[in-house]
Amino acid sequence: MGTRPNYRKPGWFTRNVVNRVVAGFTRLGISVAGSRVLEVPGRKTGEPRRTPVNLLGFGGNRYLVAPRGQTQWVRNLRAAGRGNLLLGRRSEPFQAVEVPDAEKEPILREYLRRWTWEVGQFFGGVGPDSPDDELVRIAPDHPVFRIES
Repeated sequence: MGTRPNYRKPGWFTRNVVNRVVAGFTRLGISVAGSRVLEVPGRKTGEPRRTPVNLLGFGGNRYLVAPRGQTQWVRNLRAAGRGNLLLGRRSEPFQAVEVPDAEKEPILREYLRRWTWEVGQFFGGVGPDSPDDELVRIAPDHPVFRIES
């Protein structure tokens, strides 16, 4: 039997309060700690699906990291290969390139350095100061996409 894909479902408070507040500010054009609203076509309906995300600028590239694992937005982005990043009235179309596990360690470290306070609970005790091998170990549990405009 194979291993179950990592996914941490958001709780009621996150879904109904935190995500809505962050998305509301982002719709007004106010980025909360680098937030954007990710808009991706749904796999089955093609209808736009939206969720707040943290956009990481690192090493001259921009990335989306899935702290909760194999989420619906991850599955939709894999299927579509494209999406839009929304901030206020601005909509930035992009192509998504999934980053191989072997290349994730420095990206995950930087993501955790910036947002441990928000997402650290989803990384099983691994933080920005953890040894490289710990970040390599958790890399398969956290999809990462490079954003190409």
